[in-house]
Amino acid sequence: MYTYELLETGCYYLVKEKEDSAIVLIKVAMESDHCLFIQRFEDPTDTEWKIKKDSLFDIVECLTDKAIKEWELYYKSSEDAYSEEDDDD
Repeated sequence: MYTYELLETGCYYLVKEKEDSAIVLIKVAMESDHCLFIQRFEDPTDTEWKIKKDSLFDIVECLTDKAIKEWELYYKSSEDAYSEEDDDD
């Protein structure tokens, strides 16, 4: 078992919160004395505070900058596919 305390601000991680849960991409956006502000890249993107001592079943990996750049290309293109523009002007 791991805790959120092991995660670093500004980094993207693939994690499993529970043994039977899906792998989720998160980013640690900021840190306070006792908590972390987490961005979750699910559908839809969500944010939440986690106590540093909260448990994680597994930290699968910390993604490299190169991997994040590649992921952002796919993430942004899939976001655009769902956004609708108002052409009534």
